Amino acid sequence: MASPFTFIIVGSGNIGSTYARALANIDGASLGGLVSRSGRRPAWLPEDAEVAGSLGEIQALYNGAILCTPNGTHHLQAEEAAALGKHVLTEKVLDITRENMDRMTQACDDAGVTLAVTFQRRMSPDNVAVKALLDAGALGRVFAADMRVKFYRDMDYYNSGDYRGGYAIDGGGPFIQQAAHNVDIFTWFFGMPSKVVSMLDTFTHEIEVEDHGVALLRYANGMIGSITASTATKPGFAPVLEIHGERGSLVMENDEITAWHVEGVERPKQQADFEVHSGAGTAAVENTSGHEAILTDFIEAVETGRQPAVPASSGRLATELVLQIYEGRI
Repeated sequence: MASPFTFIIVGSGNIGSTYARALANIDGASLGGLVSRSGRRPAWLPEDAEVAGSLGEIQALYNGAILCTPNGTHHLQAEEAAALGKHVLTEKVLDITRENMDRMTQACDDAGVTLAVTFQRRMSPDNVAVKALLDAGALGRVFAADMRVKFYRDMDYYNSGDYRGGYAIDGGGPFIQQAAHNVDIFTWFFGMPSKVVSMLDTFTHEIEVEDHGVALLRYANGMIGSITASTATKPGFAPVLEIHGERGSLVMENDEITAWHVEGVERPKQQADFEVHSGAGTAAVENTSGHEAILTDFIEAVETGRQPAVPASSGRLATELVLQIYEGRI
């Protein structure tokens, strides 16, 4: 085992720079190198970090791989890392098909390495507090939950990569791409629905996949949920989640509680030292506190043998729900 806990980033795109900056802020963590198929050395990579064409070519000692490649390729790098006995943290989503998720999970299980997903919104203090209250039944029976993820991306964004805006690699449009973090929170809070119907279409972009849609979700306990996901709504808006239960209602905007009307339950205290990138108008992440929290948790989970905050078994539910949304379109 390398000491400090050393990662190799797989993929030289912009999201890799977010992890590089986050690792620089974590005591006991380091960035040992980069896997770049093109051999490109991005400006954000430290000068002493190695560059190679695959994980197997890396000469440095390292503990884990951070997968920053397009959605539908995650299973390939996870299988390669597992074969080398390396732990795996993948950028969202886990992958885009059930078969791919099964493959990478099985490979990591067989190798005895940890597989986790970067759904950093789960680390938001307000999300953690609401999750605990929901699990304790503090809101009474929840009968409605409505999530709006109305973002905007222009055609330059979709033209920036051949895979963007398609099913083969991205896996779909805003439901599995931009809104995946929010869909993960929905499944974390409420689990999986018993029935899904959706309406999706492409309105303002020349792309294969949807750029706007709405899904209705029915749960076994009777709850009716809705999720709107878009990259067509100019100029882009912070995501909103409204939860309504027998004892009252609450509203969250970008993972912070903005309205609290729950009888007999004290509003959780705000914690201003944690910020989550909203994603409303751009994919660029400035504040890395969410990624730092996920990375710190991942390292601790590996070192102590406990489950990470977002294990594959839980992180895959966001993809599963999106697949049901795509399959349930009318």
